[in-house]
Amino acid sequence: MKQTRLLVPLIFYCLSQTAFAQQPLSAKTFTLGKQPGSFYFTWGYNREWYTASTIHFRNTTTDNYDFTFIKAKAHDRPDLHDFYKLDNLTVPQYDMNAGYFFNDKHDLGIELSWDHLKYIVTDNQIIHVQGQIRGHQIDKDTLVTPDFVHLQHTNGNNYLMLNLIKRKKLWHAKNLDLSAIGKVGGGPLISYTISTILGNKQEGPFHYHGMVAALSAGLRLDIFRYFFLQSDFQGAWADYTNTRLGVDQQGLATHHFYSLQYKYQFGFNYPINRR
Repeated sequence: MKQTRLLVPLIFYCLSQTAFAQQPLSAKTFTLGKQPGSFYFTWGYNREWYTASTIHFRNTTTDNYDFTFIKAKAHDRPDLHDFYKLDNLTVPQYDMNAGYFFNDKHDLGIELSWDHLKYIVTDNQIIHVQGQIRGHQIDKDTLVTPDFVHLQHTNGNNYLMLNLIKRKKLWHAKNLDLSAIGKVGGGPLISYTISTILGNKQEGPFHYHGMVAALSAGLRLDIFRYFFLQSDFQGAWADYTNTRLGVDQQGLATHHFYSLQYKYQFGFNYPINRR
């Protein structure tokens, strides 16, 4: 994806500027966990689960509808087939993070993260619908087919967040370090929505949809100096306030939900100012 290729250098630039601004130019002997600071990059994939959400659909300018789905269910879509092929790296639900550990006595760090999740309102479910559709009042359980309403944030339900990180070392052996990792952060939802509303289908574009806040906890296993494996559970609250619908983008969908995400990642660690 073009957007992903642009995002990678942006993340590296932002974090590297922060890293070098924090470090004195002094020579120190490298010891794992005691270097002046370390820059890292991770790549991995995820699964997620969503709470049911109440979704409000409205267009009173170029159409005439104003109705609400009560407790609509949604699911993810891993798309992990052939993920190992270079052209398919960004097809599945993936996570890309770049961060910097200050390695002070508090073992704190900062991180810029891009979580590419996928959110799909389940088709053909029975949902209680309230409101009006083109002058007709509705207040009943309804079979929601894709021709009536279809909503998915699959390219995707993207969390762009700035995180504060805390690391706690748990175990050390030769060339191995096991740590607990905790994060708290938030940022904008930069999403791409595919929707159908009363037969009016629209795809995209990428734009600002709302805000997200998240907490996560996990484990990180450092291997030698430069590599590590990390696994996390992340709980997030996403508030979609600006999802545009229809070819003319005059329709609007608003909703919020909680997500639980499981991440599994491979990382590269680079100590700063090591001589």
